[in-house]
Amino acid sequence: MGVPVSQMWTVASYVLKKRLSGQKRYPLVLMLEPLFRCNLACAGCGKIQHPVETLRRHLTPEQCFQAVEECGAPIVSIPGGEPLLHPQINEIVEGLVARKKYIYLCTNALKLEKALPSFTPSKYLSFSVHMDGPREEHDAAVCREGTYDIAAQAIKAAVARGFRVTTNTTIYDGVQPERIRDFFDDMMQLGVEGMMISPGYRYEKAPDQDHFLARNETKTLFRQLLDHARNWRFNQSPLFLEFLKGNYQLECTPWGNPTYNLFGWQKPCYLMDEGYCESFDELMSSVAWENYGCASGNPKCADCMVHSGYEPSAVDATFGSLSGFWNTVKLTLLGPPKESKLPLASPAAGGKLRQDGPSAKPSPTLRPDDIPLPLIQD
Repeated sequence: MGVPVSQMWTVASYVLKKRLSGQKRYPLVLMLEPLFRCNLACAGCGKIQHPVETLRRHLTPEQCFQAVEECGAPIVSIPGGEPLLHPQINEIVEGLVARKKYIYLCTNALKLEKALPSFTPSKYLSFSVHMDGPREEHDAAVCREGTYDIAAQAIKAAVARGFRVTTNTTIYDGVQPERIRDFFDDMMQLGVEGMMISPGYRYEKAPDQDHFLARNETKTLFRQLLDHARNWRFNQSPLFLEFLKGNYQLECTPWGNPTYNLFGWQKPCYLMDEGYCESFDELMSSVAWENYGCASGNPKCADCMVHSGYEPSAVDATFGSLSGFWNTVKLTLLGPPKESKLPLASPAAGGKLRQDGPSAKPSPTLRPDDIPLPLIQD
């Protein structure tokens, strides 16, 4: 099991309280971006394309804590940029631990091993290390050789010190499924608590626009990755993993992972930037949520199956009905079906595990273009 029982209980009780109170829209994970500055320039990233003046700025700890209190979500994910470049990241983490928030500090791990003495192991803190596949694929995706080895060593060091460590893997078109499956084995051998996987989102500002997956391509590829699973642990809802394979129907809940950064509360979600609000309440009340998600017909949402939009949907589905809860229990205790069989073109049956459909052949190996490094690295 890739999620500690205490964290599962915290999330379950939070969701049940929200549902019993009649609240239909509520946040599950706050995406807290304290800076956009990074020491890598990944080909598929659309988060760091800002003027130098913006890259030099960062949120204060007080601004971070205010956003956390305003939102109220039990989990806080700290992406970036590279959070370990923030001069007060230790203070931010300590403040969130004191508030008993479960934290996923996302990092490319280039500075992680050196930074470990500055942090204290806690059940509330997990380092979520960006690992985009085996050595060759990862180094190509982040556009710098040697990063895989640095990150793997940092994972070993963090695990040895007693920290919770997960990995975060973005899957693009062109990967070889069996190599990614071997990579999952490698991560288990490193001792990570669990893995998070998700297809990439087609950021408009991403330098590489050629390796994002269409919706059915995502389902085909994730069937190849996850069918006949080995002894892997994922730090994700089992319903979300079945959704990625086309075996379960979910609709996007863009309000489930609200984003706060230097500009305020981002509309409408972590992936799309269509303006900002001054408060969390304004975000929740002013966005026309029916205009987003695959069912809305919005072309920007058509191929999106990213965890930031659908993991909250999976959690809500688990506690929203007896069938959703029972499906989650079955998947947790018995494991996923060994093989997906439903034809990918068939419409999903809402709230039911889907049981039939073939897979396609693997795509050629990814070879992204050489992308220049960002202006600010340290």
